[in-house]
Amino acid sequence: MSGTRCQALYPFSGERHRQGLRFAAGELITVLQVPDGGWWEGQKEDGLRGWFPASYVQLLEKPGKATPQPGEDTSNGHLPPGWQSYMSPQGRRYYVNTVTNETTWERPSSVPGTPKSPVSQKSSAVNGYYISGTPVHQLESGHMSLRKASRDPQSPGSPAAPRRQSKESSLTINCVTFPHPDVMPEQQLLKPSEWSYCDYFWADKKDSQGNNTVSGFEILLQKQLKGKQMQKEMAEFVRERIKIEEEYAKNLSKLSQNSLAAQEEGTLGEAWAQLKKSLADEAEVHLKFSSKLQSEVEKPLLNFRENFKKDMKKCDHHIADLRKHLSSRYTAVEKARKALTERQKDLEMKTQQLEVKLSNKTEEEIKKARRKSTQAGDDLMRCVDLYNQAQSKWFEEMVTTTLELERLEVERVEMIRQHLCQYTQLRHETDMFNQSTVELVDQLLRKVDPAKDRELWVKEHKTGDIRPVDMEI
Repeated sequence: MSGTRCQALYPFSGERHRQGLRFAAGELITVLQVPDGGWWEGQKEDGLRGWFPASYVQLLEKPGKATPQPGEDTSNGHLPPGWQSYMSPQGRRYYVNTVTNETTWERPSSVPGTPKSPVSQKSSAVNGYYISGTPVHQLESGHMSLRKASRDPQSPGSPAAPRRQSKESSLTINCVTFPHPDVMPEQQLLKPSEWSYCDYFWADKKDSQGNNTVSGFEILLQKQLKGKQMQKEMAEFVRERIKIEEEYAKNLSKLSQNSLAAQEEGTLGEAWAQLKKSLADEAEVHLKFSSKLQSEVEKPLLNFRENFKKDMKKCDHHIADLRKHLSSRYTAVEKARKALTERQKDLEMKTQQLEVKLSNKTEEEIKKARRKSTQAGDDLMRCVDLYNQAQSKWFEEMVTTTLELERLEVERVEMIRQHLCQYTQLRHETDMFNQSTVELVDQLLRKVDPAKDRELWVKEHKTGDIRPVDMEI
């Protein structure tokens, strides 16, 4: 079909394709490429070239080709008004009604505007999309099956007979589309070697009471918020330990100043005095321990918790806004789908009126209905594109955010482990310092000697060593 000329039926802005060809209704275009998909490449008379929907144009016979002129079939005589015959790239003849845009393999009957083939074998084109031949009023509201124009080897060349996309190929849950498990192979995990957040929290589920639906991301947030609460409780635990240490140190210091048994002398008295002094030293050790617990364990836990809280709030709002945006796009798609259904009904009704009675007014109404139907198709495609963009953005941010939640959770657990190790290290140091305070006491206690104490006491308190004798008469 390359090199065949065609004429534009409707204006096309070219915005729906990165290399779209802009043209007005009635312009002549030379077809350059006819790939599958319902989009052709062409060149206008002014030299501009680009891509456009096949359903926007009407084919004209290639000059010099010994084939029937549009509207004429040499093998079967003249066609009914409004019908034209063409050859597909595979050499098979097909027929197009330029009024209703119907396409059929079978030669139309002699009744004007009525194809010989049954309704189930025809398609109505809307901007590169085709609505199946089933009467529109029989389609479920909001679930009209749209199928993108694509040409298979047994389909006409223009407009292309599409491969129908089953409406069961996907399902929508809370405005999010998922592939249907019956028609889609299992999706590959994003991080197959890990039990990653980004793979297992896309769907929503019922809460524990079975009343409300909770999103997978909300479940992740609840887990993170629970971790934040646990971190707060750990910090409170350490705070209580600090209070105990401070109170213990205070009591030790007070006890070290107690005057009881202060009059003990000798080696035992020296050991006793050192034991009381060791209490003061131990009190100082526990005060340092409590101070380090506060600065190196409790405070970092609380500071990390506050930063963690801010990160969670930011993630929550960001994903929530994306879900709201996705929901609004889905609502717009459903609205546009409904509008397209209504326009198709109107177009079908006016086409049926034309079949009953031909008139200029009816033809004008059909053209108007076709324009509205085309616009509704454009609106639906735009809404679907916007929805897909919103869902793509949500998907990307969900992956990014869940991986960030993973990182924060790993950081939180590692941070707690690190500071609990610091706690045990400080505790070991405290025990070591406490041991050093009593080592001297142990040494002195080993030197306690009652005989030596008696000697020292006697030397200090003796009054004389002359023993008394009996008196003589």
